[in-house]
Amino acid sequence: MTDWTRREILKGSGLAISASAASKLLAGRVLAQSAPQTAASGPEASRSSSSGGTSPLRERLSLDFGWRFHLGHATDPSKDFGYTSQSLFSKTGGLFDPSKPEFDDSPWSRVDIPHDWAVTLDFKNDPQLDSHGYKPLGRDYPATSIGWYRRGFDVPASDEGRRIWIEFEGVFRDSIAVLNGIYLGRHASGYTPFRYDVADFVNYGAKNILVVRVDATLGEGWWYEGAGIYRHVWLSKTSPVHVAHNGTFVTSELGPGLATVSISTEIDNESDSEQSCRVLTKIVDSDGRSVAEAQSTPLSIPALSRREFRQQLTISNPAVWSLEEPNLYRTVTMVGVAGKTVDEYETPFGIRTIRFNPDKGFLLNDKPVKIKGTCNHQDFAGVGIALPDRIHFYRVEKLKEMGSNAYRMSHNLPTQALLEACDQLGMLVMDETRMMSSSPEGLEQLETMIRRDRNHPSVIIWSIGNEEDLQGSDTGARIAKSMKRLVRQFDSTRPVTEAMNDDWGKGLSAVVDVQGFNYHSAEQMDAFHRQSPKQPTIGTETASTVCTRGIYQNDQQAGYVSAYDLNIPPWAQLAENWWSVYAERPWVAGGFAWTGFDYRGEPTPYKWPCINSHFGVMDTCGFPKDNFHYYQAQWSDKPVLHLLPHWNWDGKGKREIDVWCYSNLEQVELFLNGRSLGIKDVPRYGHVEWKVTYVPGTIEARAFKDRHQILTARRETTSSPTKLALIADQKEISADGRDLSIVQVQVLDAQRRLVPMADLPIDFYLSGNGSLIGVGNGNPSSHEADKADRRRAFNGLCMTIVQSTREPGELRLKATSAGLEPAVIVINSHAAKKDSVL
Repeated sequence: MTDWTRREILKGSGLAISASAASKLLAGRVLAQSAPQTAASGPEASRSSSSGGTSPLRERLSLDFGWRFHLGHATDPSKDFGYTSQSLFSKTGGLFDPSKPEFDDSPWSRVDIPHDWAVTLDFKNDPQLDSHGYKPLGRDYPATSIGWYRRGFDVPASDEGRRIWIEFEGVFRDSIAVLNGIYLGRHASGYTPFRYDVADFVNYGAKNILVVRVDATLGEGWWYEGAGIYRHVWLSKTSPVHVAHNGTFVTSELGPGLATVSISTEIDNESDSEQSCRVLTKIVDSDGRSVAEAQSTPLSIPALSRREFRQQLTISNPAVWSLEEPNLYRTVTMVGVAGKTVDEYETPFGIRTIRFNPDKGFLLNDKPVKIKGTCNHQDFAGVGIALPDRIHFYRVEKLKEMGSNAYRMSHNLPTQALLEACDQLGMLVMDETRMMSSSPEGLEQLETMIRRDRNHPSVIIWSIGNEEDLQGSDTGARIAKSMKRLVRQFDSTRPVTEAMNDDWGKGLSAVVDVQGFNYHSAEQMDAFHRQSPKQPTIGTETASTVCTRGIYQNDQQAGYVSAYDLNIPPWAQLAENWWSVYAERPWVAGGFAWTGFDYRGEPTPYKWPCINSHFGVMDTCGFPKDNFHYYQAQWSDKPVLHLLPHWNWDGKGKREIDVWCYSNLEQVELFLNGRSLGIKDVPRYGHVEWKVTYVPGTIEARAFKDRHQILTARRETTSSPTKLALIADQKEISADGRDLSIVQVQVLDAQRRLVPMADLPIDFYLSGNGSLIGVGNGNPSSHEADKADRRRAFNGLCMTIVQSTREPGELRLKATSAGLEPAVIVINSHAAKKDSVL
């Protein structure tokens, strides 16, 4: 096909409900149509991050706070809280000792969700643990591979008759959930959300006890995956007639001066009798104004059945979602029965068009956009995989600062907060399922991803796998065909790809809409384009440059790699090499560098004592490495000049230093202590460099365009450390128990210059209504605790994370180090908006 567009695949596709999604609902499908209605334009995006959130009719209450936690044991039943008997599941009720109301959990630790117990474990020098960050999880570590969670909550007697679910956004891994001693179910994958209907098991008007046993013995990937309930937990309540789970799908088409918005709404009738139902849908802009609405004709829904309503609305002069202006709307769906509104459900969405073209690459709103992406795992200093929502926003903000415009979810479903960050900040997304399989479990994972994420305007393409062994085979093609068929069933607006590291043009290549390339030569990509000129292409994974922040010579013993862009594994490409290939080929949609951030596990090229990867453009704290500025020079519109390395070298004897500059200006002149070392033209996709005999003092770079000096950059030989400085990413936070501030610590000399090799221990003292939830420094070989009030600086920097409680007030953070002037910063925690917390 010439273009991959929605129209070309719409024929023969449609929405359907699978048995797994419909649960106990009966089969059947009837459509109710609404006529288009027109309304005034909406100027700005909605910033709502709720989907099916709490309303007077529908409640979604957070269960994140107030859990108890204790390690179990994989092989010793006496240490695993009743997980012992061969006939454990033979009867309903009375399951597990911790489910009993009288169980004493006071020896258990108090934790809040998100929680990752693996990040608190000591490092273990065991080669079989290298890919998972040397944390003791697995069959050889039964005492640290099982975790138990326990929480009580009340449900009022007035809720009897409502539908009630407990929803888990993500648990790693192999969980068993029990409510009031009654087994709810098991869930295997650590990356897919799941929920349990608990209306029959709730103690109405009394205390309820929820227990979750988590088994992280076996993993799903080859990177650090953590352990525990690491994403949000919710208690949701609705009337028996309600919008189905993930039951809205909003699509739009742009025309001259208007947008046509099509809305599919699935309504579940979980009552025992037939119900006559109508749906009123409003589209609301970012100012809260209703800009369009439509009401359906009444439709009869049999008992225990699901029905779909289709409506079409028109918005004049719509505010389009783009990278520069990520405008958002939301639909408000009201369900009426017998003249009474029984449910209200919100769906954020954006109005935009996407297209993958074999000649022009990727087009957003009919304009070519080169994808400048990074791949990323869900991992951050101090917290492991249990990232609070704010950290997802912080990471997207840092990537945008670099000039990146796209984020590949590697290699699993993301958390909702990350997609909301991409929606709200303007970041394109490749959404990827964990299991490439047409087995029932594989298709269920894929269906979950599509139905949950299809309303996010940031999501532009679905990935069904990564570097699969079967990718070039007939079996792989059959699997991909079945998976693609399911994608079409639930979303006809986005293409399908697979991240292939070989066998391009074979196997599933003929099945996917967009050919994905992982690690290839320019000649291989050109050959594929000649062979398949009608198939769009994208670099699903590339780069894999390895480097350590602030280090300029390889040190295998310490586990450090030089920050010059010179080191790659055998399969990889330097940043300058891969980007020049993609930038010069307009028919390639763009590419995703591996990775935006360092992550635990996969230590490359060195193993122990190194415990995390070196692939990131930023380290685990989000501190930029030098090649961050290479990408910034190539990917952003602002003038860039970055000078490396530092200028604190051993001055004994003559020592020649490689001095580099990254810039997107035309020429750079280098000076050493005021003496010019020459002016050089900046290569289009490269850097300029000089060999300089080290003399203490100052190196200075001056960058020019049209013979006018635009920017300067300096590196000075510093003196010894004398003081600390604190920089908070935000000094005003919400007192909701979730919001936080990421505080950077700098080690400075007497002239307030960063001391680039400082590695002093730093202690933290926090007063006020808050807590320190983690520390880090980006050192890939650090074995210090992430949950602590102390951290060594690494090359002049470290970090701590300050989180609010649910009480407002002033938070005062003090950082000290022996012999240095301390630093203090004040963070204000303001009363939060009314929050739905149980």
